[in-house]
Amino acid sequence: MSDINYFVQVINDRRSIRNYTDEKVTEEELRIILESARQAPSGENAQPWRFVVVKDPKNKKFLSDLCRRGSGRRFTGEFLSKQMQERFKGLKDEAKREAAFKKLTSGNVSAFVNESDVIIIVSGRKDVWDLPFDTSAAIENMLLAVTALGLGACWLVAPCIDVRDEMVLNEYFGIPDGYKTISIIAVGKPSRIPRPRPRLPLEELVFDEKFGQPYYSKDNE
Repeated sequence: MSDINYFVQVINDRRSIRNYTDEKVTEEELRIILESARQAPSGENAQPWRFVVVKDPKNKKFLSDLCRRGSGRRFTGEFLSKQMQERFKGLKDEAKREAAFKKLTSGNVSAFVNESDVIIIVSGRKDVWDLPFDTSAAIENMLLAVTALGLGACWLVAPCIDVRDEMVLNEYFGIPDGYKTISIIAVGKPSRIPRPRPRLPLEELVFDEKFGQPYYSKDNE
């Protein structure tokens, strides 16, 4: 397989992994993941990102509980506003729909993080204008490195999307006032690989000169 084909394959193989084995992430693998983040682009080369590696079971449980509460509030609001029902209207199986609603509104959808071997907290300097974009580039580098290593990861914002949760997280892990926590990344050996989720075709995503005018046409395939 050529280098470009392997690279494309890594992109296509990336999944959000929520089920892990007990197998450990080696220090060499962890360093490769973090080095991949360090090499990400950033506006004016600000490199605002900072990473806290969390392995202690007590600290991982803290993040799991924070994730559960954060996701529970978020998805309960979505349920009460009827957005969730609209989002799942295509799911005709009543039992599966109710199970999905329960998993989301309980927050259990994000509570799995302590089952991973390592959690990486991603924070960055508040005085950098491009902070969300810079850290997102670093996170995507990490996710691709994880996949290339045969590991699995999941990118979560549940424990910090609410500023109140972010404050609790920052205080617990000693993250200074001048830094904003962007997300956490759960990393471990996947116990199963989920099927790929559908992606919209390029014909619906890419436009020629003006928005809405398709660049690609199925007739040209």
